[in-house]
Amino acid sequence: MNRRLGLALAWTAATLSLILVLAGCRTHSQRYGLHELGVAPQQVHEIEPLEFKKAEPNEAPPEPNRPPEKVELSLPESRALALENNLQLKTALISPAIAGAQLSAEEAKFESSFFASANYIQSDLPRGGAVPIPGTTTLLPIVQSSQTDRLAEDLGVRVPLRTGGTVTFDLADARTEIMYTSAPFNPSFENTATVSLSQPLLRNAGQWVNTYSIRVAAYNRDITDTRTKLEVINVLAAMDRVYWRLYAARRELQVRQQQYNLAQAQLDRARRLVEAGQRSQVEIIRAEAGVADQLQAIIVAENSLRDRERELKRVVHKAGLDMQTPTIVIPTTEPDPVRYQLERPRLVSMAIENRMELLELQLQLLQDASAIDYARNQTLPLVSLDYTYNINSTGESRNESFDMLVGSDYTNHRVGLQVTIPLGNEAAKNRLRQSLYTRRQRLATRANREDLIRQEVLNAVDQVEANWQQILAARQTSILNGRLFEAEQRQFDQGLRTSTDVLDAQIRFANAQSSEIAALANYQISLVDVAYATGTLLGSAKVEWEPIVPATDVE
Repeated sequence: MNRRLGLALAWTAATLSLILVLAGCRTHSQRYGLHELGVAPQQVHEIEPLEFKKAEPNEAPPEPNRPPEKVELSLPESRALALENNLQLKTALISPAIAGAQLSAEEAKFESSFFASANYIQSDLPRGGAVPIPGTTTLLPIVQSSQTDRLAEDLGVRVPLRTGGTVTFDLADARTEIMYTSAPFNPSFENTATVSLSQPLLRNAGQWVNTYSIRVAAYNRDITDTRTKLEVINVLAAMDRVYWRLYAARRELQVRQQQYNLAQAQLDRARRLVEAGQRSQVEIIRAEAGVADQLQAIIVAENSLRDRERELKRVVHKAGLDMQTPTIVIPTTEPDPVRYQLERPRLVSMAIENRMELLELQLQLLQDASAIDYARNQTLPLVSLDYTYNINSTGESRNESFDMLVGSDYTNHRVGLQVTIPLGNEAAKNRLRQSLYTRRQRLATRANREDLIRQEVLNAVDQVEANWQQILAARQTSILNGRLFEAEQRQFDQGLRTSTDVLDAQIRFANAQSSEIAALANYQISLVDVAYATGTLLGSAKVEWEPIVPATDVE
């Protein structure tokens, strides 16, 4: 009865403990996630509406306390700032450090390790026996107590081998005391020195297989370096494109402001002629409509200019020049419309040699070849050879036991062979097939990538030539439309043209100037695209990048 009651109480206590543990886990989990960030759950599950304040009809925009500052930046200065401050580039430059740490971690897989353990065992076991009844030959069965105190200590060194095996050096020490016995040594001391070797013979055997993870980490490090270089080229090429777009936007605004002044001058001219009675009142209306059109063009140009300035500020990311500042950025580098002789075969060869995408594919092909060899090794049976050599000793004291150990009088040798052969081995075979298929796919990808790079280079070269022709055509159009505008103004003064004719000529002149500016900027951008297509940078400046290694508290 007492036994049943004890089992029931133990079962009840275990059940209550499990319930408390589960309840504690649910409560404890609420301390993580959003709670750590100080964010209420409602902020995730509820979507707030956005309301705008209605502006007053005659409310003017607030005047700033001081006019925006102006910052003049040349193209080399913009590149230097982008290399120093660009957040996207800083993120990419940390990746080589991560890959290097991963490689170092894999190289450390063959480091030796020290191990130690200590165990104390106190046991009191019942042992059956029998004693004779005095005066008879009958034996009386009794239960005797067998009490033992044992303290065992063990320490050693485990050395992994590049061949896949492991060598272990082990020294064990034990003290055993048995109560109620008449053993020769009580307490007794035992020591054992062990040297063991375990070596696979087929699967996982050999230095090439066991250094596979190190090779993979080395390939990944080199792949990361190629991607980082490509990211540097991307940032600098994007910087050049943004710079020339900003130049075009600022020149476009200047053109629109100039045309607004010309439209205002035409309005003043029309008013004078109307007041003199030489023109009808409708000429003033036509001229005012032209001024309104030019004002609208200025608004559009200013908005485009602000967009380009924010884009450049984002790429440069200079302190005190973030996207929210009203600072005006003025590009000082002028385009250099020089026609270049671009040799298509040489540029294609440079692209095939310099493009980081192709180098990354070649490294991945090396990685695939290594993966195939490793997967082929994993299809072999698992055969392991084990050898153990022991030196044993015992004594009434620890010194006596160690003296016997040094003498090596009692030794053991054990040799074992273990074989494991999977039935069918389909998992390993399919992993090998997967590696072979991946390499075949990568080879096809490389050929396709080479064709795409050739096409990209040739398209970029053709675009340079087309943009050069556009510069010549736009400049000629701008000159002719400027002459036409002047002729229309003279015709208006003589009463042969209306303000509408003059304004139409003025608009065509402005559009021709805008086309010329766009052609100049597009020509510079197309040169950047040619350099990018060949895996190089435009200009004579050489860029050498180094990875960023963040400071840590790890020694």
